[in-house]
Amino acid sequence: MGHAVHSGDLRGFIQSGKKIIITTVQKFPFILDEIGSEHRGRKFAIIIDEAHSSQGGKTSAALSMALAVGGAEEEDETPEDRINRIMEARRMLPNASYFAFTATPKNKTLEIFGEPDPQAHGMVKHRPFHSYTMKQAIQENFILDVLKYYTPVNSYYKLIKTVESDPEFDTKRAKKKLRHYVEGHDRAIRLKAEIMVDHFHEQVLALSKIGGQARAMVVTSGIERAIQYFQAFRDYLKERKSPYQAIVAFSGEHEYGGKKVTEASLNGFASNQIADQIVEDPYRFLICAEKFQTGYDEPLLHTMYVDKVLSGIKAVQTLSRLNRAHPKKHDVFVLDFMNDADTIELAFADYYRTTILSEETDPNKLHDLKAVLDGYQVYAPEQVNTLVDLYLSGADRDKLDPILDACVATYQEHLDENGQVDFKGKSKAFCRTYGFLSSILPYTSADWERLSIFLNFLVPKLPAPIEEDLSKGILEAIDMDSYRVEKQSVAKILLPDADADIEPVPTTGGGRKPEPELDRLSNIIKAFNDQFGSIPWTDSDRVHKLITKDIPARVGADTAYQNARQNSDKQNARIEHDKALARVMTAVLKDDTELFKQFSDNEGFKKWLTDTVFGLTYG
Repeated sequence: MGHAVHSGDLRGFIQSGKKIIITTVQKFPFILDEIGSEHRGRKFAIIIDEAHSSQGGKTSAALSMALAVGGAEEEDETPEDRINRIMEARRMLPNASYFAFTATPKNKTLEIFGEPDPQAHGMVKHRPFHSYTMKQAIQENFILDVLKYYTPVNSYYKLIKTVESDPEFDTKRAKKKLRHYVEGHDRAIRLKAEIMVDHFHEQVLALSKIGGQARAMVVTSGIERAIQYFQAFRDYLKERKSPYQAIVAFSGEHEYGGKKVTEASLNGFASNQIADQIVEDPYRFLICAEKFQTGYDEPLLHTMYVDKVLSGIKAVQTLSRLNRAHPKKHDVFVLDFMNDADTIELAFADYYRTTILSEETDPNKLHDLKAVLDGYQVYAPEQVNTLVDLYLSGADRDKLDPILDACVATYQEHLDENGQVDFKGKSKAFCRTYGFLSSILPYTSADWERLSIFLNFLVPKLPAPIEEDLSKGILEAIDMDSYRVEKQSVAKILLPDADADIEPVPTTGGGRKPEPELDRLSNIIKAFNDQFGSIPWTDSDRVHKLITKDIPARVGADTAYQNARQNSDKQNARIEHDKALARVMTAVLKDDTELFKQFSDNEGFKKWLTDTVFGLTYG
């Protein structure tokens, strides 16, 4: 057996006839020009893990070309010969058996590797050769049900206008910026970090989950947000005098607070040590920006705090980091600040039982796409043929660029914004669809292959239409007046107990540039507050109920205060009462920013509330 760490290892192992080679499919493009032909008559068994990724594209085509009987370049090969060789090599190898594994099969995965299942009226579905379903794996305790204790958290905000004027902004973009602003506000990050840390200490560590070894993952929407959380966790854990710490995980270098930071500079150890360090004390929280959300296998992960919009296969892969079994692991918990139960249920439903492709991709759609692209006259047939012939003959890039630059000039001069959006979108759709279909089509089309090669060079050079940001400046005109969160009830999400049909690979693309919808700042803020801040912040009835009923009840239920009342004098009971009230009011911060502000800043109100609550709970 050989582990091909580098592309040179892969080339050597194939040429020497190594029986088992472990590698990534991304290494194959780098060995095509150097690999010999001695191995091409052999038979191969290709075992593909995570088969939902990297199939049907350039990398898998390179694998086929490296192993195909007719994949080697011949002497005196013409461009047409090479086109034919490329098309033949794209197909699944007749001298290979494929064994593909995935827990989340995509439509193209099923169409490439699944078994055809002809239906009435000529439609053909595709089913997996064998299924070990999520449902069965949960029933047999091979994995845990990550949706059994799913808890969404609703956020509520109140924004205010800080300028006298009432300028207009693009409403759609403005609302996106406002949501990003409030969820990333230091006050919001701090509040959510406190909720996560408190929950983990009180509901996970205190209950000795996984024998006291439980870990938590915090899923964030980006590097900036991850670093914010990392600092908020560090500060609050220190305030709590907690013995535990957090680790942050993100790729590359990022500028934060005026200086460049990396994982290593923030964590104090190398990036490649993160997976080992998180299972060692004092580390209990792994705060992630993209990293560790797929393929990470750690049974000690018990709790996930989600502060990122998730849907579809991404939601399934992310939450499934929790499902690894452990002898002392009997449950897992998800606290989700950004998604709701319906969205998560919809994402998981396709993969709970057997996933079936509803119908095959229609190759005729490629004819339609090509016809529309040709009709825009951005390129001429001779430009396509000349560039492809130059490329296949090994010409340098400086020979290709003049052809591409001429097409770019036509694209900019002769197409309006909607035409540019449509052409670029349909070009991407053609490349994506052909890259997939070329591996399974029963016939070949040199015109499609040539256009695919040409567009793969052209698309990256096409500038996006210049779009004026009509929401620019809105964040300088607003401020956050209030922020609160409200944890919903824990819910076991029940998935449909039936096989799921998924749609074939989409073959559409393009479209039109969306028209901005302008509105005044005051109206945008009102609509935003109505949608996300629908709790009456200054409702006197609600505040009265808090002071006269809810807060006294929570103080009265405090264990330390109850013990002091039963076993000590009134002076000590008053001391324990004040401590309990402070704890309750800190918790109120999570629910009512205005009331807490009065308690912390207004000494008269604090004294009145203390005397009032003490009288209610002791008298």
